[in-house]
Amino acid sequence: MSHPLAGYGWDAGWEAEFAPYAAQGLLPGRVVRVDRGLCDVVTPDGTVRADTEFVVPRDPMKVVCTGDWVAVDPEGSEPRYVRTLLPRRTAFVRSTSSKRSEGQILAANVDHAVIAVPLAAELDLGRIERFLALGWESGALPLIVLTKADLVSDPVVLGHLVEDVGSAAPGVQVLAVSSETGEGIEVLSAVLSGGTSVLLGVSGAGKSTLANALFGDEAMEVQAIRDIDGKGRHTTTTRNLLALPGGGVLIDTPGLRGVGLWDAEAGVGQVFSEIEGFAEECRFHDCAHESEPGCAVLAAVEYGSLPVRRLESYRKLLRENRRIVAKTDARLRSEIRRDWKRKGAEGRAALEAKRGRVR
Repeated sequence: MSHPLAGYGWDAGWEAEFAPYAAQGLLPGRVVRVDRGLCDVVTPDGTVRADTEFVVPRDPMKVVCTGDWVAVDPEGSEPRYVRTLLPRRTAFVRSTSSKRSEGQILAANVDHAVIAVPLAAELDLGRIERFLALGWESGALPLIVLTKADLVSDPVVLGHLVEDVGSAAPGVQVLAVSSETGEGIEVLSAVLSGGTSVLLGVSGAGKSTLANALFGDEAMEVQAIRDIDGKGRHTTTTRNLLALPGGGVLIDTPGLRGVGLWDAEAGVGQVFSEIEGFAEECRFHDCAHESEPGCAVLAAVEYGSLPVRRLESYRKLLRENRRIVAKTDARLRSEIRRDWKRKGAEGRAALEAKRGRVR
């Protein structure tokens, strides 16, 4: 498209969504940065500063976020005002660390969720599975990037690391890259050229350095990694959207200390698709895969077709997700309480029966 915003992801679909607002004389734009009620919006007339006062919802899931498409005032002194948000196609959401159990949107209208995993530290497959669950749930296509590949000098060892991560990420592309040597950067650039990508990972994962390699310049400030524990400082403090030289746009995010699930049952199922496949062969359709007779999942563990670690991680993420959802779903809370009472009664009955046999 010849539209001035084509490089930022504007397409015929967004043009159709915006048509009613164009008729009102408003200007289309994409949010490239949000900061305390104000945001930077790239428009056909350039980047403008805008106030979100008129689109502040009670629902935190509907606040203006980096990656949103909006309608802003066509002219006037800055800050201008965001008048409306266009419906989101996708959204990467995690649960907040607050006790209120709220969701937090990290990026909107994303096509690829790029999960940066540093090879400077021991692989944490459980954390990777957690990121993947949120990535699949967002509606984006997850991609795992193993950063700092230059620290692994033996190509055979590097290959094994890629295989290990691949075993925890069925159906997901895994790339080993090095921002220092340029290894894998060209391939990654080609993958990201087809849409909007969000770069995610813990502090010290090398996200800002990777972003610089993709942009070909010092687009992001990079700070040194601590030598003692390999952890980095939070070099990115806000979520920024920038157009990539080779096409596509990238949203860089601050290092994430916690990655809580948020209503991500479908995403968990996608990450553990092999377990969901085994479960279809269980004798009971509501099998919990714990001790039920005829459980195909437990049989797969016994025969070595399914690693115990994968099953334990699957159970853990499902339990966590169920707790999060229960905080906002009264009916589910009641179901969980009934389930606890049932299991407690079954446990007491089994203990009494055992004591009776002893006597």
